[in-house]
Amino acid sequence: MFQQLSDRLGQTLDKVRGRGRLTEENISQALREVRVALLEADVALPVVKQFIEQARERAVGQEVIGSLKPGQALVKVVHDELVGVLGGEQVTLNLNQRPPVVILLAGLQGAGKTTTAGKLAQLIREREKKQVMLASCDIYRPAAIDQLQLLAEQTGSDFYRHEEARDAEAIARAAVEKARLSMSEVLILDTAGRLAVDEEMMDEIRRVHAAVEPAEVLFVVDSMTGQDAANTALAFHEALPLSGVVLTKTDGDARGGAALSVRQITGAPIKFIGTGEKLDGLEPFHPDRIASRILGMGDVLSLVEEVERKVDHKKARKLQGKLGKSSRKFGLDDFRDQLEQMQNLGGMGSLMKKLPGMDKIPEAAKAQMDDRKTRHMIAIINSMTPAERRFPDTIKGSRKRRIANGSGLAIQEVNRLLKQHKQMQKMMKKAGSKGAMQKMLKRLPGGGMPGGGGMPF
Repeated sequence: MFQQLSDRLGQTLDKVRGRGRLTEENISQALREVRVALLEADVALPVVKQFIEQARERAVGQEVIGSLKPGQALVKVVHDELVGVLGGEQVTLNLNQRPPVVILLAGLQGAGKTTTAGKLAQLIREREKKQVMLASCDIYRPAAIDQLQLLAEQTGSDFYRHEEARDAEAIARAAVEKARLSMSEVLILDTAGRLAVDEEMMDEIRRVHAAVEPAEVLFVVDSMTGQDAANTALAFHEALPLSGVVLTKTDGDARGGAALSVRQITGAPIKFIGTGEKLDGLEPFHPDRIASRILGMGDVLSLVEEVERKVDHKKARKLQGKLGKSSRKFGLDDFRDQLEQMQNLGGMGSLMKKLPGMDKIPEAAKAQMDDRKTRHMIAIINSMTPAERRFPDTIKGSRKRRIANGSGLAIQEVNRLLKQHKQMQKMMKKAGSKGAMQKMLKRLPGGGMPGGGGMPF
């Protein structure tokens, strides 16, 4: 998300970043380019106008022109305005209530409400350590109920299915009672997709809301619809007291207009963004961190949190104990573990978005960070026998052909992996012998990548 906007803003602000002196004229020129970039990203026109007016007011004052480093000061102004448009501070879920805390999901058809319900259950169970129940109030699409039940099983959540799915309001009331009896702390209610112009269905969700009085009413919207997402959210907000917005399919949205329009138009904060189809593909929305990503400053805090949650620290300590003693101790099993750890963090593409300055690297270098290559290397190692992974020097001609056939790749790929592993062995021995690995393991990932002579973790 925001790739197009990030590229345009980066080019514009780079022109003024290093200047020793800025005037009202060149500030106005820069803000005109910022305006065009926002409009091309499909940000709503009223939002763009307000953004530029506020940025100009701050930029032509002493804050920028009177600054010792005016170019950098202008970048800060744009950053701060982006944070303001995105909502200012992060707004979290209100879960500190008498259980069961009810979360009601609403939105258009196809926005991803049912999948979001499963992702939200996973997130609450993992991060808040609360027991969750899922229930569907969709009386029009039986497949949605089956899908939600499957998601409940995958996330380890409870599931409630009403015997007669004819009345959404009755289902909601029964689900709350079931959650109370089963001691579930959070109840997530999925609802049928509806159009804002369908008054009958809007009345139905109003009745469901009145029946259960949810602590959270989250509007789930497809970010790829751009500023239309904000307009739809406003229509729902007029019918329901929305407490927040969930933007889905952000991994397929290069513009980001929805995120920059929703808060300003509706007043409802963005609480989560969906970043993929997997159950862990839901991120809390941090306006300041997103603004930094847009301007190519990275998002180190999110990366640190992700590493803490997803990196297997037991394996990292085990690997640390092998270093410096013998280069042979770093086997292909260890190499595969490092590659899989990186995959757990979303692959190189996800890491690049969160590391400062990665937007400036050449396209040719970005092409070398293709996550498919990581998956290919894992497939090659999985095609080896345990003995071959432990003693890679034994892998010669016939073995290489067998491994290549088993992984569905060319022998050249096998040779390349073995060469990269040799480089890693040398680096591991050197790092361990100098006591450097202890420091390296504490650093953020990104210092290296497969084939580049660096350790992912």
